[in-house]
Amino acid sequence: MIAPPDPCLVLIADDDREVLNALRFALELEGYQVGAFATGRTLLEAAHGAPAACLVIDQKLPDTTGLELIIRLRALGVATPSVLITTNLPTHLRIRATTLAIPIVEKPLLTDALFATIRELIGGPTLGG
Repeated sequence: MIAPPDPCLVLIADDDREVLNALRFALELEGYQVGAFATGRTLLEAAHGAPAACLVIDQKLPDTTGLELIIRLRALGVATPSVLITTNLPTHLRIRATTLAIPIVEKPLLTDALFATIRELIGGPTLGG
């Protein structure tokens, strides 16, 4: 039996430690539980063991691209809603993400676009459990 996703768990993959820590802090302030990873491989492993509500994945990771990681996760049966964060994504990759129904949030993350996208995909956490 597969465990249902934790409605408050968001997993993030970004190799920029400052961005990763800032995202973790901001999402925790929003009420989410957060798992943070610096590589695609570690997020891939975690996504199998911890059924998250949402994945936030940087396009440029040291061991893969965000799009390829999401495609690989889906091929493995992990259908967790995912958000791609990136800067200046080429048009052909933007079209590919759109075709795969992967929302894109542009860096720098100066607005609440990422949080709005996560809420749109999964809703907000319920305070108090």
